[in-house]
Amino acid sequence: MRLIDLSQPVFDGAPNCPAHPPVRSEVIDDHDRGAWRMELLTLASHTGSHVDSPLHKLMGGDPVDAIPLERYVGDAIIVDLRGISAGTPIGPEYLNFRLKPDQIVLIATGWGAKRAKSEEWLCQSPWLHPDGARHLVESGARGVGIDHFSIGGIQEPWNAQTHEILLGSGVWIVEDLFFPEEVFSFCQTVKFWSLPINFRGHSGAFCRPAIEISE
Repeated sequence: MRLIDLSQPVFDGAPNCPAHPPVRSEVIDDHDRGAWRMELLTLASHTGSHVDSPLHKLMGGDPVDAIPLERYVGDAIIVDLRGISAGTPIGPEYLNFRLKPDQIVLIATGWGAKRAKSEEWLCQSPWLHPDGARHLVESGARGVGIDHFSIGGIQEPWNAQTHEILLGSGVWIVEDLFFPEEVFSFCQTVKFWSLPINFRGHSGAFCRPAIEISE
């Protein structure tokens, strides 16, 4: 078995949602002081590759630790939308495929490769339109991922609506993915893992998303 990493790295000053605190990773002890190496992290729970639970947008919704781990592992399809124009809303017309019940949908827009503190990455990503979110819910999706920090983009009310539609239907979200070139040569269905950190009662958690390949 081989695992292909789909995560984005977290490091001091890493690009993140501009509405969140800046990412800080400070070495607070080290070997040259006769001590152990250790870092202090200051960052929002929705930084880097992370899972959104219903609690992220819905009052009284399930926190990330209330969802069984098995739900974060399963068959997935990668929707290759690389080349899509900046700022494009992704509606049902871009999701014209047959989805088996309870599959995970991973949307590759190419923005994962653009990750930087730039106007393009921060503000101009393609995004899942509420109509696209409804289509995926009606198609029986278990989870939906995208290669940007916000699946619904940054414009309101669309961003909130997209999150509400997915999370309100029990569909978890994984954001800020990165798709290596090799994944686009695989058959349509892949085994996807996206296990979140066990943050009790939290609205989201860091994860290490990966595709499992049998060799």
